[in-house]
Amino acid sequence: MEHYEFLPQADHTRNQWPRTPHPDVASYSHRDYGNRVAFWRMLEVMDHHKVRCTVSLNAAVMDHFPEIRDAMVNRDWDYMSHGIYNTRYLNQMSVQEERAFYQECISSLKKHTGKQLKGMLTPAVSPTSNSSDLMAEAGLIYHADWFCDDQPFPLSVKSGRLISIPYAIDLNDGTFNRFGCPPEYWAQCIKDQFDILYEEGANNGMVMCVSLHPYICAHPSRIKLLDDVIGYMLSHSQVWQTTGDDIAQYYMDNYYEKVTKFLKTEQ
Repeated sequence: MEHYEFLPQADHTRNQWPRTPHPDVASYSHRDYGNRVAFWRMLEVMDHHKVRCTVSLNAAVMDHFPEIRDAMVNRDWDYMSHGIYNTRYLNQMSVQEERAFYQECISSLKKHTGKQLKGMLTPAVSPTSNSSDLMAEAGLIYHADWFCDDQPFPLSVKSGRLISIPYAIDLNDGTFNRFGCPPEYWAQCIKDQFDILYEEGANNGMVMCVSLHPYICAHPSRIKLLDDVIGYMLSHSQVWQTTGDDIAQYYMDNYYEKVTKFLKTEQ
């Protein structure tokens, strides 16, 4: 759930957005369509399949779209922060600014939902070399920027405990859309990935992250495909449909100590 600023702060190091000088009306309005229209279409599919989502959340959504906030809270969804706006990057911040940023994300989520923030996918995936340490310092327990495994694993931090939770950037609907892939191809790739992880998961639990943007997956031309892939996955037995918070907490309670102890013995 993203919110782009119409006139964001100047950024002289990243040129991935916008396509044009500000205001980039096409990019801004596309995301706005996701919040005003497509979210509600996606919500019908999630409700039909009784899915509890993990929201990669720009906190500003809750201020600009309180009706979306209420819909998410009423369904007891979980949240990993995606910053305040998706147009403000961490790699523009000093250590002090980044530390304050995490506190703002924590307090905003608590105020709007009553929930304690546990995880982070940095806005536009813009971590600094200090991000993991500062997340753990702030009390977060998972980081989703590392796209290098199908299972959680511990991250080395100066204090506290932090793990990586798999986030499927390669199956992200935005990645497929950006490169002009047919949505049917995206749907088949979701099923193919699920089939392999389901087979492997019989002996060793695997994480299947389905990364969605309402303005893409819930477009009228794609919504039937979203319904199809979710129905396909949940039609299989012994699938734990859960949230990033629950996966992270389960790992912390059952595996973190065992894995870190093993890693120390292997060094």
